[in-house]
Amino acid sequence: SMIRLRSGLEVDLRVVAPENFGATLQYFTGNKDHNVKLRKIAIEKGFKLNEYGLFKSEKLKVESEKEVMIAGKTEEEIYDKLGLVWVPPEMREDNGEVELAQKVFEEKARFPDLIDYGGLRGDLQVQTNWTDGENSIEEMAREAIRIGLDYIAITDHTKTLAMTGGSDEKKLLRQMTAIDEINSKLKTQKSKFRILKGAEVNILRDGSLDISDDVLSQLDIVGAAVHSHFSLSREEQTERIKKAMSNKNVDIIFHPTGRILNKRPAYELDMDEIMKVAKDTGTILEIDAYPDRLDLKDGYIRKAINMGLKLAINSDAHNISHLSYLNFGVAQARRGWAEKKDIINAWPLDKMLKFLK
Repeated sequence: SMIRLRSGLEVDLRVVAPENFGATLQYFTGNKDHNVKLRKIAIEKGFKLNEYGLFKSEKLKVESEKEVMIAGKTEEEIYDKLGLVWVPPEMREDNGEVELAQKVFEEKARFPDLIDYGGLRGDLQVQTNWTDGENSIEEMAREAIRIGLDYIAITDHTKTLAMTGGSDEKKLLRQMTAIDEINSKLKTQKSKFRILKGAEVNILRDGSLDISDDVLSQLDIVGAAVHSHFSLSREEQTERIKKAMSNKNVDIIFHPTGRILNKRPAYELDMDEIMKVAKDTGTILEIDAYPDRLDLKDGYIRKAINMGLKLAINSDAHNISHLSYLNFGVAQARRGWAEKKDIINAWPLDKMLKFLK
């Protein structure tokens, strides 16, 4: 059947027998090119692969054949019969994963140990009611504790983003004091949870920041982001972000390409140059998990990892329910073949802080 959800999303609904379930799940997961490649491998081995199973022909006593299903109950047995290790669904994009799965099956390579859902220790972009968030610092911290995190960074917007009530230097210093007080309160309650002092600093048109270096140097973590002048040329936008990354206080570039899905395309950027400067300056690039953003996209994530860059997966939360968005970021990271070692906020707090500028 085809059903339409209240949201307007159209969904194909299929009901299959248990012995076909793995084949159907595999067939409808990943992209078309991945499946075409699997079917070609099946044909080369004398099999037929479809949404009901993997089949081979057996000759009967008379001049005829019958198809016998040799795999289909699980995805794993289908990949195994094709001479492949099981490929995680997020990687099924025909980006070299089939060839790698074959090498791993032959014990000639290793498969990436993708970061697990629930594998993050902290969230390094969290907004509160000090600017455009809906909840207090303590409420965000309590929710983060409830979902199993060890730390969060409070990164409210800064002064030139006036529509959010962004913080100036004085307001940021007051917020630092408030965070110290809440951390002390948590400590007296025997909690090891830590709230980090941070900011989402606005990158101005010329690449400078709207908060003084003197105040930025007092924060635990500094994120910088573009919130205006999206239509600059590729060269201007690239130079603008490069200048921000060169600031000794900027640890992370938040939502690096600025896209908002179905609303605003990414601004023009030379991402190869951005990644090169990120590596040279020790700047982290963010995977923004907010569903409207999912920025970086998977191709850039994989390129960054291949260059040896480290990334952060953050919720960009503006209320307590948004902290659950972290798993969307993990999914995006897995599409880019990211491992735990690639994601700084999958690390313990002390290790993560030592890695920052």
